[in-house]
Amino acid sequence: MKVILTEDLKNIGDRGDEVEVANGYGRNYLFPKGLAILATPQNTKRLRHQHKLVQDKLNKSKKEAEMLAKQISEISCILPRKVGENDRIFGSVTSLDIAEYLQEKGFSIDKRKIILEDSIKGLGIYSVPVKLHSDITVDIKVEVVKE
Repeated sequence: MKVILTEDLKNIGDRGDEVEVANGYGRNYLFPKGLAILATPQNTKRLRHQHKLVQDKLNKSKKEAEMLAKQISEISCILPRKVGENDRIFGSVTSLDIAEYLQEKGFSIDKRKIILEDSIKGLGIYSVPVKLHSDITVDIKVEVVKE
């Protein structure tokens, strides 16, 4: 029996693959759990169409992320902080602080997309990566200065 997988299955295939399985396995396990559909010409055509729509959406979001990356890379994030002895800042600079600064500049970036290994606890210039898309990461310059 030929089926089209709707989910990734170990040792069988990936989502969208057309595979040959035993009749009982397909009828008793794959179909009731919604893991596969029968490989008819209509189902194959519908699956290809859905796959094309998903790819178009991914390509569009990637292009938008590339444009946003170009704009963000030109920005220098300057964050003034109160300083104590030895130029140590009170508190720290976190991804939320950077996200708020970018929000003020007109960029809506989720703080979880700002990859900050540790919070910044000293004055200086830091390069902080921002993951805009699964394939696109841009570094922004964060400068922590005395208030």
